[in-house]
Amino acid sequence: MKTAEDILKEKNKEMICIAPDTSIFDAARTMVVNNIGAVIVKEGETIHGIYTERDYLHDSVKEGFDPKSGRVRDYMTCNLIFASYDDPLYKLQDMMLGMRIRHLLIQKNKQYIGMLSAGDVTRAGLNESENKLKSVSWNYYEDWKWKKK
Repeated sequence: MKTAEDILKEKNKEMICIAPDTSIFDAARTMVVNNIGAVIVKEGETIHGIYTERDYLHDSVKEGFDPKSGRVRDYMTCNLIFASYDDPLYKLQDMMLGMRIRHLLIQKNKQYIGMLSAGDVTRAGLNESENKLKSVSWNYYEDWKWKKK
């Protein structure tokens, strides 16, 4: 079964990171330009949090919220949820569904090596199912026909 690291390798995409002092507007623009739903908030080599399109939606209805003057550091999610690089696909699916999250950082040797989205994990699950079906020999079932009277 595929692991988080296997899925990251297939994805072959670097994490998109922004600085904590980035405006909310620029964070949203970064997500749009890169066609992604979340950015990692990083300063130097330290990851401080994550800001997602869902965060933006929730923040947009808050009194006084201004995406042009608001800074990501004031709105980001700091309690990062991560999985291990060797966690199997089913555990990743379980974590995302059970915790109702759409993005999961992947950790190896106490370092974050990438991020998987719910779409990445769903795609990997569908590919895994497809590969299992391809391995089935359907030859035995060719003569299974309903006999007409």
